[in-house]
Amino acid sequence: MRENFGGTVKHFLKRYLAGFFALAGFSICCASQVLSYEVIQLTRDTAVEIAMNNSYNIKQLELGIRRTRYWLKAERAALKSKVYMNINAPEIDAVADYKWNSTLRKNEIIHQNTRRWQMDVSVRQPVILLGYPTNGYLSLNNKIYRYLQKENGLEDVDYYNRFFFKFEQPIFLPNELKNDIENAELNVQREELNYIRNRVGLANQVAYDFYNLFGLVYRDGVYTEQVRNLQRVYEIARDIAGADTTRVIEEIQARVELANITELQMKNRSNFRMRILNMKQRLRLDIQDSLVIRHDIDIKKINIDFDKALEYCYTLRPHLRLLRIEKRRREISLNNAHGWDSFRLNFEITFGLEKNHDRYQAMMDEYDNSYSVSLNAYIPIWDWGRRKAWIGAERVNVQRAELNIDENMSSLRNSLNTTVTDLEDYQQRALNLRESVIMAREIVEASIGQYRDGDITLQNVLQIIKRQNETELNFLEAYLGYRRELQELKGLTFFDFETDSSMIDKYKPES
Repeated sequence: MRENFGGTVKHFLKRYLAGFFALAGFSICCASQVLSYEVIQLTRDTAVEIAMNNSYNIKQLELGIRRTRYWLKAERAALKSKVYMNINAPEIDAVADYKWNSTLRKNEIIHQNTRRWQMDVSVRQPVILLGYPTNGYLSLNNKIYRYLQKENGLEDVDYYNRFFFKFEQPIFLPNELKNDIENAELNVQREELNYIRNRVGLANQVAYDFYNLFGLVYRDGVYTEQVRNLQRVYEIARDIAGADTTRVIEEIQARVELANITELQMKNRSNFRMRILNMKQRLRLDIQDSLVIRHDIDIKKINIDFDKALEYCYTLRPHLRLLRIEKRRREISLNNAHGWDSFRLNFEITFGLEKNHDRYQAMMDEYDNSYSVSLNAYIPIWDWGRRKAWIGAERVNVQRAELNIDENMSSLRNSLNTTVTDLEDYQQRALNLRESVIMAREIVEASIGQYRDGDITLQNVLQIIKRQNETELNFLEAYLGYRRELQELKGLTFFDFETDSSMIDKYKPES
């Protein structure tokens, strides 16, 4: 009997556990479908990080950097040796054309029937002196071909082989090889600076939105405390009205004041819901995700050295550096313009060995020396001022770039002066009001007790609560102004004075 009881218990437990795990598995699956959203603890830094990771614009800029780095790699490869081969296999000509016959002293139509198999191999290297490309080239070449001519049923075959060095050097022309490489380097710098500028701009925009959200959260806290205080006052007024019917008006006044503040709180929460939705869209989060705003109020006494901040504006700010890059690009264009339709020389010299024979086996016999020297000149005589106008236009472009830099430097100085002044003002206001907020809260607590004891009137206690609310909101305005000006200062100088660190180093692209 004991064994039967034990078997029955085991069978029951087995069925119970199987049913329990099946139910648990079903519950987990359902819960995973219902609770598919995520609860995100959102701080300023996490908001910026999420925005960076999910931004299509940032991804596009990263690809732009990769593209320009490939271009630079391609341009720098031009400084290295290049090996290439040209093959004609075969080149067949069976055509008639007129040629000058010096014996007959007239043109005559000659029918050609030729076959050529040719291969040219070259190793070409730019000439670089002391790390500076000279725009000249030195090459090692080999030309070999088999040439067959058919005439009257007969075939005439020639073999030709030549090994030679060749030096080419343009003179009185801009160094296009050097300019192309510098242009590619400037393109990389421009893309990297655009990347940093956009990341810092995105971080500032997200920070502004976050502080606006925090302001709504803080306001909700202020309204919640005010509702709690007015609720206490209303309860006291109700008790007083119950004991003295002549003071019923106080109960009504307290209730009306409570209703007004409750309405303000509901309106603030409605604004908060809209801002939360906008923040999710900016961060490209799921609409079902829940955001919890986390921020600790921190006011640091920051002393800004204006001259040092201005130096950061001039040296770190990508926009100004981009303008300098654009100026340099225009200077390169001006340099290239001096070579348009200008006087130039092309010097070329070759030296090597060659062999020509009608038998291929004889190609390995003694070679003959071969060389060539040429100096070609292009001399413009009259172009109706076209080249001069080209150069003048490019020179004006450089001057415009210089003016643009001067204008931006002047504007930056004025903007920085305004921002530093506003920051110091908001900073001092926030520090002063922080102490006032603490005292205002203590005064409200004391005044409610005095109203209960009959020492002050309802109007007095409502006025004190209103003043406390105004003090809280004034502190919030000063604190948010302090935070906004700090972000504005970062945007102007690309330097974080809170952490004493460069925004360029923080947001620079990976190598």
